[in-house]
Amino acid sequence: MISTESAIDKLTLNITEEIHVKAPIDVTFATLLEQLGPLSETAEGQSMNMKIEAWPGGRWYRDLGDGNGHFWGNVQAIKKPTLLEFAGPLFMSYPVVSNVQYRLSEVEGGTLIKFRHAALGVIQDEHREGLTKGWGADTRKRSETRGGGWAFWKSGGTLKAEGQKREADSGAVPA
Repeated sequence: MISTESAIDKLTLNITEEIHVKAPIDVTFATLLEQLGPLSETAEGQSMNMKIEAWPGGRWYRDLGDGNGHFWGNVQAIKKPTLLEFAGPLFMSYPVVSNVQYRLSEVEGGTLIKFRHAALGVIQDEHREGLTKGWGADTRKRSETRGGGWAFWKSGGTLKAEGQKREADSGAVPA
C-alpha cells in the first residue's frame, strides 16, 4: 500500500525564498518585470524571448516567433509596486498548475522580495530538482547582469522545498 502522505508530497511543490535588493521598491518592481520578461535568459545567456502583459489576466509566455511559443501563465494579480502573481503551468508541458508570487516591501537599505512558488500536479523529478535550485540562482544571476550597479543578496533567508529546509547563502553579492 502507498502512503497517502508520500503520494501527496509527490504531487506538490512549495518553494519560498526571501531576497533582499539594494534598490528602491519601484525600481525593483520595474526591474523584476523586465527580468521575467524581455531580459529573461537561459543558463547559457541566450534570450528566452519572454513576454509579460502586466495587467490582471495578462499572459506570461515565451515567444518563439512565427506564431510559435509556450504559454507559462496568466497574471493573477498585480499591485504595483508590491505584488506580482502568476498562475499557470510555467514551462511544464504536462498536468500541473503553479502559483508564483513576488511580494515586495520596503526595508532598510532597499526592498525585500518574498518569493513563493506552489505547484500541484504530476511534476517530473528533473523539473522538481531544477525548481528547488533554480529560482534563487536565476534571480541572483539576473540581478547581477541587469546593470545599474545594484544586486540581489540573501541574508538569513531560507529556501524550502518538499518539506526540506536549506539555509541561504549569507553575505552580499558584489555589484
